[in-house]
Amino acid sequence: MILGRQLEERRTRAGVTFEQAGDAIGMSHSTIRRMEQAKVARLRLSDVERLLRTYGVDDPSEIETFLALTREANKHGWWHTYRDVMPDWFGAYLSLEQAALHIRTYEAQFVPGLLQTEEYAHALLSAGHPQAAPEEIDRRVALRLARQRILTRPRPPLLWTVMDETVLRRPVGGPDVMRAQIDHLLEMGTLPGVRLQFMPFARGPHPATRAGSFQLFRFEAAELPDVVYIGGLVDSSYLDKPEEVSAYREAMDRLAAQAAPDKQTRTLLRALREEI
Repeated sequence: MILGRQLEERRTRAGVTFEQAGDAIGMSHSTIRRMEQAKVARLRLSDVERLLRTYGVDDPSEIETFLALTREANKHGWWHTYRDVMPDWFGAYLSLEQAALHIRTYEAQFVPGLLQTEEYAHALLSAGHPQAAPEEIDRRVALRLARQRILTRPRPPLLWTVMDETVLRRPVGGPDVMRAQIDHLLEMGTLPGVRLQFMPFARGPHPATRAGSFQLFRFEAAELPDVVYIGGLVDSSYLDKPEEVSAYREAMDRLAAQAAPDKQTRTLLRALREEI
């Protein structure tokens, strides 16, 4: 995404159209658009260098900086070894999650993946993939648990989650699994980079009632916009237009203001655990 934005900036500064850029490297104008939008799997070093020269960039050190960034962009993430159990579009999500400085999320149905116990994840993934072999479910669970390492790494992201009461009222894996999951939430909530809020039914309608679950990512790099992720059954949507992101950011702010604060959330979680 950083590379695409920088290529776009060099192209517009040079006054080169998508068509002219495409002609220069023997590609369609739509491919140039996709390169700038980070919607291509890989970038060839030769294509990047030819584009830069088309845009009037001839400083060897600047070109080498771009090529180094291209090599970095082309590297596979650690999750590439799990590509047998994840759809192609989910790789983009993992890239965002691993690179984010802040992750703000509203969860309407289930505990967010970064906070699930192994047993909860296994029960949930088994229900979501009823035709999958046990070995495949185990691989999916392993991927989900591997994602959670970002919360305990040096300089972890801020994870700020608002969970609807439905999340913990919906039994997943039985009472023992749910009690252990609540214990895990209480433990994870003590980490300095994790903030949990509970949205009780008693609070009534809220700004995300119609929206459903979503994640809002913010990054350290100035070139990267905030990105909203909305997951689906067979695909997903990534929103980064300012007006779209602003609507979700405002909804997230209102959710956080309406939901139970941290201390009250812990009290509600303990009460729900006793009830279960």
